[in-house]
Amino acid sequence: MAFGFPPKYSENIHLYDWDKEEFIFTALEAAKQQDWNISSISSTGFVAYTPFSWRSWSEKVTVSIADDIAHIRSECTGNQLFDSGKNKKNIKQLLESIDVVRTTLTREAIDAGLESLRADYNIIADEQLLFSPDSNEDSGFLSLFKPRKGYFMTPILVGINILVFIIMVLSGVDVFQPDTQSLIDWGANFKPLTLEGEWWRLFTACFIHIGVFHLLLNMYALLYIGLMLEPYLGKSRFLAAYLLSGVFASMASLWWHDLTVSAGASGAIFGMYGVFLALLTTSLIEKSAQKALLVSIVFFIVYNILNGLKPGSGIDNAAHIGGLLSGLVTGYVLVPSLRQYYDNTIKFSTIGMLTIALLFTGFYLFRSLPNDIARYDEKMQRFVSLESMALEVLQLPESTPEDRLLAELRERGIYYWRESLGIMEEVEQMQLPEPLIQRNAKLKEYCELRIKSYELLYKSIAEDTDQYDDEINSCVKKIEVIINELSAQQ
Repeated sequence: MAFGFPPKYSENIHLYDWDKEEFIFTALEAAKQQDWNISSISSTGFVAYTPFSWRSWSEKVTVSIADDIAHIRSECTGNQLFDSGKNKKNIKQLLESIDVVRTTLTREAIDAGLESLRADYNIIADEQLLFSPDSNEDSGFLSLFKPRKGYFMTPILVGINILVFIIMVLSGVDVFQPDTQSLIDWGANFKPLTLEGEWWRLFTACFIHIGVFHLLLNMYALLYIGLMLEPYLGKSRFLAAYLLSGVFASMASLWWHDLTVSAGASGAIFGMYGVFLALLTTSLIEKSAQKALLVSIVFFIVYNILNGLKPGSGIDNAAHIGGLLSGLVTGYVLVPSLRQYYDNTIKFSTIGMLTIALLFTGFYLFRSLPNDIARYDEKMQRFVSLESMALEVLQLPESTPEDRLLAELRERGIYYWRESLGIMEEVEQMQLPEPLIQRNAKLKEYCELRIKSYELLYKSIAEDTDQYDDEINSCVKKIEVIINELSAQQ
């Protein structure tokens, strides 16, 4: 049983006096006898896929020849960690079938087959589809973090995420459950701040993680999609798609949430799954592998979105869906440049136009998002200041002359409470989350009671009577109830 990202198994066969092309032809015939689907053929080998079934998710079998050695590898194409021995079994069956086919082929059949084989050679397959013979020398766990051809940006992005988290922890951020303020300080996405000029949070939030387990889960998902997708896209397209998906995921989170602090690479990762989903609907990815990859990707998407629907999950589904949709669009836009893989002019012009188009769209959406939360915070700061000045009237010493006390009640106390009530009425017109709407209703009632109590106190002093005492005490009790309710909500 093999374990890996993805699981794979390989063997090397010395050809000795066996002609290279004859071996390729014989191995192809053996693969066909196993009902394997031949994906591509080159002068150095071929790629085939096993049939999709409940026991097999279309493993990719690669035969590559270099220096008189046939390197044969079978690897899983789906989102699997264990192969249950399938890859080893594939190679064993292929080698046994090669031995059988070799004994049955005549010289005439070999010559005719070689002539047909040469006509089927695909030059691009030599570079894109066949693995390097040296690739097996560095296939351990640490190789996942080492940039190499066809897998360059993924380990760099993983390294950046891990490095940022380590620096956060070294600075004092809790390794398991960072507090909200720490996340905001390090660049998490928070609507009141992001829409008030700190737009860079759309980007930095993609590299901030809410604890080590959050980081590990996201990095596992990034490693897996990177291993599958980056060889198809190349490093430039992969990086562009990742960053653009991450920014759009952050914007989707802003659109959906008002007071949620969001962070993590999952929005960008969902974007990469969206890119791959788009490519799977084209002919760019071998049809034999599409079903297994599609099952794997759809399972990942559906599972994570459903998991995010659980109450209290803390999962930002808005970012996930935003990243996924932007990734789908990005994937389809990249298709023309992928069909002409080595044309750098098409590649970079496509990336440039895609970046400009998505950023322009993002800027428009960003500017159109209401930011009543920030305005609400400003109003609340003003309210706190007015409340403090209005309450100072009640702190005047008992020896304060009556005329001054009445003036203070009228010109400071009642005046500031009425201004505070006006603020609450302005806040009523804002688009706020339900908890703030309810809080504002309490504060409005609080201001009205304060105004009433101050007016009654003014009358009591001006008329030198205690007939308003019961009403004043009733107001005070109601005020205390509201204060306790507001304190409980914090």
